Amino acid sequence: MRKHVSVLMIATVLAAAVAGGGCFLRQSRNQGSVDTAPTPLASGELARQIPADTIVTLEEFGDYQCPPCGALHPGLKQLKQEFGTRLNFVFRNLPLTTIHKNAMAAAQAAEAARMQDRFWEMHDLLYENQDLWKDDINPRAIFLKFAADLGLDKDRFARDMDNEQVKLRIEADQSVALERGINGTPTILIDGRELRPEGTNPEGIRKGIEFILAKKASATP
Repeated sequence: MRKHVSVLMIATVLAAAVAGGGCFLRQSRNQGSVDTAPTPLASGELARQIPADTIVTLEEFGDYQCPPCGALHPGLKQLKQEFGTRLNFVFRNLPLTTIHKNAMAAAQAAEAARMQDRFWEMHDLLYENQDLWKDDINPRAIFLKFAADLGLDKDRFARDMDNEQVKLRIEADQSVALERGINGTPTILIDGRELRPEGTNPEGIRKGIEFILAKKASATP
């Protein structure tokens, strides 16, 4: 799977063999200055009251209009179901507005849905109906229809798309991407280690998760 990128990214690679296959992870750039734990404004962050050594955090920097992100979505959704409470899935908004004219509006729609506790439902609708809205002149009308389908208060949803808190959430995710040197989507990090582009597929991500879980298990007394 090829990333949609605004600038070619080059980084040092850390190779780890997993379950007889090759899963290639690399340390997140500027790792020393960035906390690998999700920030309070991380999109999709889930708080869990289970031992930290049984949890793997998967971060996706995504753009709702990005075709490779849309193609990866079903696999990520399956992995969320497969690993359950062992996987903390954090979605971070990285709309590539120079090449995707509706990406920002889609990010605003997802975050506006969060204001009514329907982030993941809107997140899924946006990816699963990407072809419906990606080239539309007025995608907001479609997003309002999605909001109605989810039983949201449409008037509040429309206001919240332009809400300052929504703007700050998106900007916070963009700031994290900038600090880590990430400028392409989809970019996947597993416990702070960035997956190489050739491993950014459901099987590669599964192997990365299993590798980190096994590493944590072996370190447990």
